[in-house]
Amino acid sequence: MIRLDPALTSASLKTRLERVFELSAAKIHSLEKTWDPSAGSPVITVQGRYTSRTWADWTQGFQFGSALLQFDATGDPWFFEYGRRNTLAYMPKHLTNVGGHDHGFNNISAYGNLLRLAHEGKIDSDKYEREYYKLALMTSGAVQAARWTALPDAGGYIYSFHGRHSLFVDTMRSLRSLAAAHRLGHVLMGEGDKRISLLERLVRHAEATAKYAIFYGEGRDHYDVRGRVAHESLFNVNNGAYRCATTQQGYSPFTTWTRGLAWAMLGFGEQLEFVATIPSAELDPLGGRAAIESMMRRAAEATCDYYIDQAPTDGIPYWDTGAPGLVKLGNYLDHSSDPYNEYEPVDSATAAVAAQGLWRLGSYLKASPESSVRGERYRQAALVIAKNLFDRPYLSEDGSHQGLILHAIYNRPGGWDYVPPDHKIPCGEATMWGDYHARELALLLWRDLHGARYLRFFDI
Repeated sequence: MIRLDPALTSASLKTRLERVFELSAAKIHSLEKTWDPSAGSPVITVQGRYTSRTWADWTQGFQFGSALLQFDATGDPWFFEYGRRNTLAYMPKHLTNVGGHDHGFNNISAYGNLLRLAHEGKIDSDKYEREYYKLALMTSGAVQAARWTALPDAGGYIYSFHGRHSLFVDTMRSLRSLAAAHRLGHVLMGEGDKRISLLERLVRHAEATAKYAIFYGEGRDHYDVRGRVAHESLFNVNNGAYRCATTQQGYSPFTTWTRGLAWAMLGFGEQLEFVATIPSAELDPLGGRAAIESMMRRAAEATCDYYIDQAPTDGIPYWDTGAPGLVKLGNYLDHSSDPYNEYEPVDSATAAVAAQGLWRLGSYLKASPESSVRGERYRQAALVIAKNLFDRPYLSEDGSHQGLILHAIYNRPGGWDYVPPDHKIPCGEATMWGDYHARELALLLWRDLHGARYLRFFDI
C-alpha cells in the first residue's frame, strides 16, 4: 500500500521537477539525432536506444508531444519548433487512421498540445494555423467515434484494433479525441446525413467501460474485487451480449494488468473534469449530469483506491497484481518496489499514468467541501509516486540512455522487453508513453507549484 506523507506538496518537489526537465531536454535531443523515420515510431528502448515495435502505431504523438511539453515547461523555442515541424510532417496519417483506437493518445498529444499552447497564448500562431489544428482534432474525433459497436438499449463502445467484439479499457483515455472535437463544435455525420453526437458516444463508451471493465466488489464473479480492472471485454456482436473478460498484456483475465488500471484511473479522472464544463442542457438527453458524473466518479474512485492498496509503499507497481512470481517476493506491498528483483518486473510507466489520474481525481473532489478530505488523499498518493518516480533508480541520469523513466515494460507475456544479460527479468529500459506521461505529470505539478493555469487537454 502506498505510504502517504502529509508533508509532501508540489513545492517540496521543486528540485526534482527541475531535474526532470533538465534531463528531459537531453533525451529529446538525443532521440532527434538518431531517430530514422523510415523505421517507424519509437516505442521502447533496448540497451538505452529507442527502437520500433510493430503492433499498433500509437506512440508517435508521444514523441512530438514530449517536445511540446518540454517547451511548455521551459520556454525553449527549439522544442516547440521540433514538435510542430514533425507533427506537420509525420502526424497527418494518424488523423484518418480507421484501424485503431488510439486517436486520443497520438493526436491529442501532438495536435492537441499545439492548439492548447495557442489558446493559452504561449506560441505565436496565425488564424489559419489554429484552424488547421482545429480541423485536425475534429477529423480525429469523428474518425475515432466512427469505430463503433452498438449495444442494446442505445449503448455502445469504441472497439479496439482487435475488432468489433473487443472493448479495451485503454480507450478511456482515447475519449479525449471525442471530447476535443465536441468542444470544437464537431459532429460525426452518418448514413442519411444523420448527425451523431460525439458527446453521446463519449458518455456511452464511458458507461460501457465502467460497467464491463471495472469491478466493484458486488459479486459479479468469484474474483470480483472492488477496483479490479479487465484489460479487454468481449461481446457477441450478433446480439450485443457481454461474454467475458480477457487480456492481451496482463497475466490473466482474473488479475489486473496495472497499466490498464492506470488508463482507467486517468481516463475517468480527465473525463470528470471535462464533463464538469459541459452545460447541463447538453447532458440531460444522455441521462443527466448527476448520473453521468456519478458513474464516472464511482469508476475513478474504485480504481484509484485499488491502485493505492495494491502498489508498494513508493507507489511504483509491479506489472500485474496477480503476476505468478510475486509470491516469491514475500510482503512486497509493505516496502518499496524493487526493479532489480529476480521474479517480476515493475512498470514505472504505469506509475506515471496513475499518478496523474490520482492527482486529477483528487483535484476534482477537492472542489467540493464534502469530498475535499478524500480528494487530498488521492493527491497525496500522486505526490508520493512523483517523489519516487523522479529520483533514482527510476529517473535516468545516464546521458547515453535515451529513456527518461527507467524500468518500464511493454508486453511481459509476449516477451517483448529487453532482459539484460545479468538479470532474469526486464529492467533498465523506458517506453515512449512512460516518458511522455512522466513529462505531463511533471508539467501538471510544475504549474501547480507556480500557481499557474491548471493543465487540461480540452482547453483549446
